[in-house]
Amino acid sequence: MTFKSVELGRGGPKIPQLGFGAMSFGGMFGPTDEETSFACLDAALDAGITFWDVANIYGMGVSETILGRYMAAKKPQVVLATKASIINGPPRRIDNSRDHLLSEMEGSFKRLDVDRVDLFYAHRHDPETPIEQVAEVMQGFIDEGLIGGYGLSEVAPSTVRRAHAVSPVRAVQNEYSLWTRLPELGLIDTCAELGVAFVAFSPLARGMFGETSVRRGDMRDGDFRLTNPRFTEPNFSANLRHIQAFRSWAQGKGWTVAGAALAWVMAKGDHVIPIPGTRTAAHLNEWRDAAKIRLTPQDLAEIAQILPAGFAHGDRYGDHQLVAIERYC
Repeated sequence: MTFKSVELGRGGPKIPQLGFGAMSFGGMFGPTDEETSFACLDAALDAGITFWDVANIYGMGVSETILGRYMAAKKPQVVLATKASIINGPPRRIDNSRDHLLSEMEGSFKRLDVDRVDLFYAHRHDPETPIEQVAEVMQGFIDEGLIGGYGLSEVAPSTVRRAHAVSPVRAVQNEYSLWTRLPELGLIDTCAELGVAFVAFSPLARGMFGETSVRRGDMRDGDFRLTNPRFTEPNFSANLRHIQAFRSWAQGKGWTVAGAALAWVMAKGDHVIPIPGTRTAAHLNEWRDAAKIRLTPQDLAEIAQILPAGFAHGDRYGDHQLVAIERYC
């Protein structure tokens, strides 16, 4: 499948407008293994999905190690992004210092079997560290040839503008999907204005926009969704009812549910790049043809009736999950 080719930020490498998020390889949503992960990456390449996103804390290095072994074995031509700044603790904290970012970057390079990455994010912004200082550090990494560009994650539009004034931001990664619409209140537009890619994580709502419904009984102990407000009752049942209506609508069109949900995200602009994740090739194949779906104005109007902005019951994170997430509305 040929996806639309877009820039990863102004002047950045050309990538397909659909990427792949590798968090699940670290076991966040259930057990996995190297063979299954390799088959999933094979399916991504077969689909033409060559923008891969990971982070040092996904499985505490496991996801990066899987990617590194795959890249060493198969030498794929991909655009690679990783992240650092979060220290799990306890307590969880954020470190945006140069020493920490460089040390974590070097660890990521070793696990990924590379000597540079195309994109390196500050995974969260430490409010005690001026974002201008973070931008200066990132520019230094660019000048040293360690990274192609830098990004920010879970930040406000004002933070992006301040950082961009010091050193151009290549990408901003925030949660965005049919049930998480906050970036529409200024962040997506700010990125478009500045020439910054907006990378949408969890565009399938942590599994909710699949061919079958998520079931709490299938979630293993430790799955963070078990304590997430949208996945706890009575919110969970209410959200299932809304999304089942969308599921029926998409399937009535002859589309996969995931494909339709991703087509909606991509329709928000050429700079909007969703990065769905999965552990298996089977699930990836549910959305590999998302670029074939062309939503008409009538389709978009019908979606807006089925899933209006703000339909989701419950906040996207609980208070215990909000460390260093910038809120601006």
